[in-house]
Amino acid sequence: MAQVIMPKMGDGMTEGTILRWLKKEGDSVETGDILAEIETDKASVELPAEASGKLANILVKEGDTVPVGAVIAEILGEGEQPQVLPTAEAPTTAKETVTPVAEPVAEALREESPTQERVKASPLARRIAQEAGVDLAMVKGTGPGGRIVERDVQQFIASRGATARPPLTEPARPAAAVAESPALVGGEPLSRMRRLIAERTTLTKQTVPHFYVTMDIDMAEAMALRERLNTALPEDAPKISVNDFVTKACALALARYPQVNSLYQNDRIYPSSEIHIGIAVALPDGLIVPVLRHCERKTLRQIAAETRQLVEKARAGRLTPEEYTGATFSISNLGMYGVDEFIAIINPPAVAILAVGAVQKQPVVLDDDTVAVRPRMKVTISADHRALDGAVAAEFLRELKRILENPYAMVE
Repeated sequence: MAQVIMPKMGDGMTEGTILRWLKKEGDSVETGDILAEIETDKASVELPAEASGKLANILVKEGDTVPVGAVIAEILGEGEQPQVLPTAEAPTTAKETVTPVAEPVAEALREESPTQERVKASPLARRIAQEAGVDLAMVKGTGPGGRIVERDVQQFIASRGATARPPLTEPARPAAAVAESPALVGGEPLSRMRRLIAERTTLTKQTVPHFYVTMDIDMAEAMALRERLNTALPEDAPKISVNDFVTKACALALARYPQVNSLYQNDRIYPSSEIHIGIAVALPDGLIVPVLRHCERKTLRQIAAETRQLVEKARAGRLTPEEYTGATFSISNLGMYGVDEFIAIINPPAVAILAVGAVQKQPVVLDDDTVAVRPRMKVTISADHRALDGAVAAEFLRELKRILENPYAMVE
């Protein structure tokens, strides 16, 4: 007998949804046969059988979501009987009955959801309680609807014999700024991808000390080379984009500055000898970052072809976990929307990400003090200060600028 469980298909996955069963109870299956389609936070993937036998005891209906590690069916050998008994609630939302193989980020977030968040209290009361180390669940509220207000917390502190802090005055802000927002009604729940993005970006911005360095790059030579290369390509070949140039240039620059191509985890830095660059792709429900592996070995044409393939799979929701995990560096490009410059949030455990703006014509003062119109592009690196310093980030950008302004080195 073999249990079929909800697998963990990549970093950040804590649960999955059964889109549809491709086999039904009683069907004979062989190892490798596709049993079902599963929707993760980032893609729809196929679930292969890991054993041969008869599919039995399907515990999760199509459309139901279960945590990673939940038993969703069994594969029985000759004469074997199901071992997992279905419950009335079944494991559709089996978070209470099945121990999930929870992803650390999600665990951390759950730990950061204290009881206080469920207690009705004014912002000032929360602030005083937090500073005094008071659990709001122990304070009786006397405000409207039992809401805990400042005096309640102060009285609680006094009654406990604690040294009451001087009453905090309201911040010197306009009254409208401290007024409590009315409760919103309606609204739409976050999709699982949107929720994951919210959790990870919030955690990243709270725990990773970002700093940013911006540089302006003359793209005249790169744009001219791009036009020549694309003209020479067969009609049906993928054209080389500006982003492909940036990706190739980043791979060359990362090879020169491996500190930027490092990973940071548990107070340790892990330099990576392999350059796997993630390319941010916008989807209707959020964002996904397919990864081009071993960019240091790829030509511009290979980068262009592989990027197109990954982007198409991302938009179709068909990326495999191996195709959207493991980036050692990432690129986010909003140039196609006409954005001049922006900053991006690091995708841990990588220590840096590059934000790319549009190539735009600008007046430039040349070395001979004449003014000319040149295509320029701004790039901004977001770096993790625990692993990188400003000087290293600046040197990396200077090397990236040198390569893009002398692009023929990319096709040698």
